[in-house]
Amino acid sequence: MHTVELPARGATTSPSVRALPQHCTVCGAEFEAAPEAICGSCLGPLEPMYPASRRLPGRAEIATRVHSMWRYREWLPFEGTPTLSQDTGFTPLVDAPRLADKLGVAKLWIKNDAVSHPSLSFKDRVVASAINAAKALGLETVGCASTGNLANAVAAQAARAGLPAWIFIPDNLEQAKVLGTAVYGPNLVRVRGHYDDVNRLCAQLADRFGWGIVNVNLRGYYGEGSKTMGFEIAEQLGWRFPSAVVVPMAGGSLLTKLHKAFGELRDAGLVTDEAPRLYGAQASGCNPITRLVESGGETLVPQIPSTIAKSIAIGNPADGVFAARAMRGTGGWSAAVSDDAIVAAIRLLAETTGIFTETAGGATVASALALAEQGRFGRDDEVVLCITGNGLKTLEAISDSIADSPVIAPRVREVAALVEAVG
Repeated sequence: MHTVELPARGATTSPSVRALPQHCTVCGAEFEAAPEAICGSCLGPLEPMYPASRRLPGRAEIATRVHSMWRYREWLPFEGTPTLSQDTGFTPLVDAPRLADKLGVAKLWIKNDAVSHPSLSFKDRVVASAINAAKALGLETVGCASTGNLANAVAAQAARAGLPAWIFIPDNLEQAKVLGTAVYGPNLVRVRGHYDDVNRLCAQLADRFGWGIVNVNLRGYYGEGSKTMGFEIAEQLGWRFPSAVVVPMAGGSLLTKLHKAFGELRDAGLVTDEAPRLYGAQASGCNPITRLVESGGETLVPQIPSTIAKSIAIGNPADGVFAARAMRGTGGWSAAVSDDAIVAAIRLLAETTGIFTETAGGATVASALALAEQGRFGRDDEVVLCITGNGLKTLEAISDSIADSPVIAPRVREVAALVEAVG
């Protein structure tokens, strides 16, 4: 193995948990556990290496464990017992028959990470993994580059762990996401520019200060947390797969990690049926991965974002090529939808399922409708839509589409008039 030197800042590794070593997914070079995410040989991305000899639990053993993402701990990148953010994960899988009728499919479920603990998005999963990696590697400060949800999750979980946090966001984020980060007391910095500008800055800061930037130098450990959404979907369906899963795409990591999770479930014998087709969802104002899928090529063309769906507005997605391969390889596809369609889909989801999602979820529902119109789903399909964030984070997106409520005197006849008008 190559050896990567850890930051020399007086930190010591945690005795209770050890982060796994990593390897390059492109050239196969191996590295000791360290806050590094890029191969020094070929610049490919690093991923944790799991010991071939590790003991994997069966369905019955998993069923006895606490309802959190850590019930699948053998598939997360640690040896020992992680101690931080132990209660994140295991969000509801909600049956949505009225929405199934809209798509013309046999069954449809919402994987509802809009109620994830503690910060109401699926980013809680990846941060739970990353913050334990930071502790295991002896990093004393954590941080992130974020379009909002990750900022909320890092700030909340760092506060709980008692770790200083430096969080960098584009200066035009939704106010609820800014407040939903600032309330936890991190060092919050707004950067003029798009997410890609913020991310480049954070790559420099990770080296300069020795911080654990969860989606930069801890990215290999961070991304593994997303797999737990796939494990939960399979277990909640009775240890079987749906026929299709629709996933919002920003950097493309969630889709690629779900693909990995479904493969690991089959390898472990926990699920035996065919893995689902994977479909991606983007806004038409920032759809570089969708364009790549449609082109059939391997070269992603970056894009300057222009959409209300800021949480998925990443113009140069790090995992875009891998996400495109996963969609093509499973027989799936990708769709991109307008801002108007996103707003309409947020309302449709709320009105048919009682689930209020942010703009990324609106893109997922709208893209599912577009894919159905293209004939991508069959009448016998069973589909899961991944809803990754809560609508309370992006109220501005729908405020103009909601009519003012009537104001009346406290009299029955005035309510009767309203009832008559509604018909």
